[in-house]
Parts: sequence; C-alpha cells; structure tokens
Amino acid sequence: MTASPGSPTRATAQLGPGDHVVVVGAGPAGLTAAYLLSKQGHRVTVLEGDEVVGGISRTAQYKDYRFDIGGHRFFTKIEPVESLWHEILGEEFISVPRLSRIHYNGKYFNYPLKPMNALLGLGPLNATRIILSYIRAKIWPSKVEENFEQWVTNRFGRRLYETFFKTYTEKVWGIPCTEIRAEWAAQRIQGLSLARAILSAASLNRRSTKIKTLINEFQYPRLGPGQMWEACRDRVVEAGNQVLMRHHVTNLELADGKVAAVRAQTPDGEVRLAADHVISTMPVRSLVRCFDPAVPDHVREAGEGLKYRDFLVVALMLDRGDLFPDNWIYIHTPGVKVGRIQNFNNWSAAMVPEPDRTCLGLEYFCFKGDGLWDTPDADLIALATTELGHLGLAEATSVVDGAVIRMPKAYPIYDSRYADHLQAVRSFIDPVPNLHTVGRNGMHKYNNQDHSMLTAMMTVQNMNGAEYDIWAVNTDFEYHEEQRVDGREREPVPTGG
Repeated sequence: MTASPGSPTRATAQLGPGDHVVVVGAGPAGLTAAYLLSKQGHRVTVLEGDEVVGGISRTAQYKDYRFDIGGHRFFTKIEPVESLWHEILGEEFISVPRLSRIHYNGKYFNYPLKPMNALLGLGPLNATRIILSYIRAKIWPSKVEENFEQWVTNRFGRRLYETFFKTYTEKVWGIPCTEIRAEWAAQRIQGLSLARAILSAASLNRRSTKIKTLINEFQYPRLGPGQMWEACRDRVVEAGNQVLMRHHVTNLELADGKVAAVRAQTPDGEVRLAADHVISTMPVRSLVRCFDPAVPDHVREAGEGLKYRDFLVVALMLDRGDLFPDNWIYIHTPGVKVGRIQNFNNWSAAMVPEPDRTCLGLEYFCFKGDGLWDTPDADLIALATTELGHLGLAEATSVVDGAVIRMPKAYPIYDSRYADHLQAVRSFIDPVPNLHTVGRNGMHKYNNQDHSMLTAMMTVQNMNGAEYDIWAVNTDFEYHEEQRVDGREREPVPTGG
C-alpha cells in the first residue's frame, strides 16, 4: 500500500495455512479480494446470487449491444488500484475524452457545476439573484451543516441550490434534501464555492491556477467495465478457485464468536460451506438478516433501518449516430422522470455493433416495488422514448429497439438516521474477527469503484497482519476528480479521496 496503516479499530483474524475464505458477492470489492487471496495461494470460494459478475459495475448485453449500468469511468488517484486494473486487463483499456453536462430547460451547463458557467447561462437577472442569495448565505450562514440543504446553501446560496441541486437530488434519492446527511454532499460535490469561481473569472484569485478541477480523459475497458470483472473472475478460476453463480447467501452460522459456515440457496437446493474467513459485500441490511443465531433485537431493528435507492436503465437503440458529444448528460429539466442519459457510443465504439447506430442508456431512480420499478418493460421503453424527444435530444421515431435492466440496492442512502443505525450494526459485526465487510453495500458507504477496491485490498492486508482502518476510506471529503497540478497532490491512502 502507499501509506502507513491507520489505528486498528477491531481485532482481525489472521490467515493461516489451508484456510478457506468465502467471499460473498462478485462485484469489484469481492473479486478484488478473491484475486489477491488467489495470488497468495489461498483457497477461495466466491458466492454470487446473480448470473453476471461485476455488481453495479457489470456490462449488460442485449443482442450485440453492450452497455454500462450507471457509467463507470476508470480514474483514480490511488496508485495500487491503478496498478491492479492494468495487471488484470492489460492492453484492453482505451483512452476516452471526458465530457458531461447538465441539461436544464433546453440549455447545457458544465458538470460538475461551475458557478460562473451557471451564472452566464441563466441570464443576467437570475445571475444577479443568485449572487445576492450567495452574499446572504455568507452573511447569515446556517450555523449547523447536518444535512444536504444546509451544506450546499452555505457554499452556493439558496437560489443556486434550488435551481441546480434540490430538484435533481430529490429525484435521485427519493427523499427530501433535509433528510440527506451533509457527509454525502461533502463526498460527492466538487469543492468549489461561488466566490472562488467569481474571483477566478476576474483573475483575482492567484491560487485558482493551482487546481485542475476535472480530468480531460479517462480509461475505460474496450468492452465496458464488466470486461474488467469478467477477466478478474477468470484469473481467480485459473488459480484453482471457484466463482459460483446463482448462489444466494441465506445464512452465516456463528459459533464461539466467529463465522463457522455459510449457507446459500442455489437452483439445485441449499449448499453449506465451512469457512475460516468470510468477506462480505452484501448489503448490510441483508447481512444482518443472515446471522444464525439471529442478532439481538436492537441490531435487527438498526439493520432494517438502513435504506437503499434502486435503479433501472432503459437502453434505447437508435438508427442514427452522432447525437451529442457527451459521455452522459444529467437531466435537471423539470417535468421528466429520467435522471441521467448515457451515450455509449462515446464510451467505446466496440459497445455498439453498427457505426450508424446509437445506444443510449436512460437512467431512472426508484424504489423496488414502486410504480416505476414495477412498470412493464414495454411501457418503460415507451416512456424513455417520449422523454428523449421531449428533451430535444433525439426524435422518437429514430428509436428502433430497447431493453430494460433493473438494479436493486444500487445506492446506500445517507438519511438522518443511517449513521446511528450503522453504528449499532457495527457494534455487533466488528467483534467477529473472521468476518470482513468491504465495498459500497458491504459498508453502507457511497464508495466509488476504486474506493470499494481499496477497502478489499486493505482487508486482505489486515488478514496478513496489517492494521488499516478501512472505514476511513473516502471520508476526507476531497472531491474524487480534483487534482493539484503543482506537484503536491494529496496522499489518497488510507482515507481514499
């Protein structure tokens, strides 16, 4: 690793000769752990409930089209993760120009939001109101920053918050911004302020030249992110270990304070695997339900209190090319349900079988069981086609085919109670020395792909004697894509960034 270990927060059982490690989940974190353990010669079995590896970082396939589930750029400031990507995939990476924008009432704005760009695009009257709103926020800021609304308003002013942040964020998460914790905003929103943008535009802020706020290009597997995890799976199998699909974990047997075995339901019935270690990437709520014997009531209630946002992608195939240059567009325009639109032609030409065709992914955020989630595929394709035309991005008549992919528990929700719930669950699972929770859902933490991998890498190191605090990954609130260009880039490990 590239930094000194942090203070130990729990006793971790150490790997011994002949130990069997069961990994629950074949997403980025689970397969990273399985791959590293396989390289060390350990016996590993990966159990995946789905038919496809990669988790939310999979590549879906429909006919000859391949498409990403949510858009996964391969960019990181974590050198061990970067090295591992290239070790696994080699020369299958391509370099992709980066462009993403916000669509708002027929106009385009930079993403991440650049306040000066927003001011100019909204016109002089709105710009004046936004600046006055910002000045008010600076004079009378919220004295507490517990939720998303307070955090953003203090940095951008209420009017810009209501224009660009509130409606879209509530569309994504399905809850009021006042119920979303401030730490999510700090992790996910670029660390610019309106004042810095204005000073920079006026050439008054000399320090602004020290920051390059966005990467101009990124790496991407030629056939989509799933290609990375398919290759990783193959490496694990080549090492003599197993990656078992359609194995839905139902129980973790506890004995003498440790996990003794894992039970899973398969198409052929239940299987039981004795385990010396278990690395879990399953959602924390599901993990709590799996313990046998059952957890105490207060832990069960805390686990049930953890919430998730579900997600579906409507892939539309169009009989024309060169629709727009963006990799993706965030839809802030009122009156439509779509949240973001991917243009997979602009990720990799190899994902679209014909050069005069386009494959778009329209992303909808929902809760499993609600009206949108349960809408028939044909109706979802019709909705996406209509909204595409309404936004002026393509004529509805150019859509020739479509497919729908549903992704449950895509995003852990940072609501007002999540931290208390998670701490209550950790009070039970942390003392179990051979149970290791990693990844986005495994830690109920909004980690990017590289942060998820880092938690797995650190866990494997801990099982070999290190003492990294994996819960410190991605908590320094440094924006993921912001880089210093004066040769003093901040160290990203162990806290990520």
